[in-house]
Amino acid sequence: MTHEQPPWSRQEFEARLRAKEKYYHINHPYHVMMAEGKLSPEQIRGWVANRFYYQINIPRKDAAIMANTPDRDVRRKWMQRILDHDGYGDDAGGIEAWIQLGIACGLSRDDLTSLKFVLPGVRFAVDAYVNFARTATWQEAACSSLTELFAPTIHRQRLAGWPDFYPWIAPEGLAYFRKRVTQASRDVEHGLAITLDYFAARAQQERALDILQFKLDILWTMLDAMHTAYVDMRPPYFNIPE
Repeated sequence: MTHEQPPWSRQEFEARLRAKEKYYHINHPYHVMMAEGKLSPEQIRGWVANRFYYQINIPRKDAAIMANTPDRDVRRKWMQRILDHDGYGDDAGGIEAWIQLGIACGLSRDDLTSLKFVLPGVRFAVDAYVNFARTATWQEAACSSLTELFAPTIHRQRLAGWPDFYPWIAPEGLAYFRKRVTQASRDVEHGLAITLDYFAARAQQERALDILQFKLDILWTMLDAMHTAYVDMRPPYFNIPE
């Protein structure tokens, strides 16, 4: 006869979720190079152009979570995430702010919105994340958003380092990072509360850790594709003669 292991306390469970930070993409070699001012303009532009595909899919992911939950209170709170990125009223939103970042880096609006620079590996990773949000339970999809636990640090790092390391980037292009410092901190409170409340049994808690690792894998894999293309200089089909 098997016995289920007792659940971790709420504090222990949260600590284990937060311990996943070591797998956050802030520690990926590509991002370490970025934080140390070692990326070329072309490598920065490659990152901005590819990350744009992730940005435009965030509202689609959040809309899937909202569509799957019958809880009106959850939908009302979660809706703010969509508004933050798509914009509302006089606020153009995070997607437009990212376009302005691209322009500040020397890309055109069409360079970004045409998605012509998006690498296949990035596209596959982001699409997998959106598909997970559509097909998982809404609580599991909400749990996958908990990489926001670690996001304020990465935004502050860029705000502190980029003006010195990359002075060729117009300062107004950094507006996205400034806004996300507070938005991500707000969002994580809601997502964390959902996760701590719902994943109550030990098996559920272990599942939540796996879900968070899946999302960390998504972000890491995106940078793997960029590192291969822009640092190792082996973009897709590099060995195929034109």
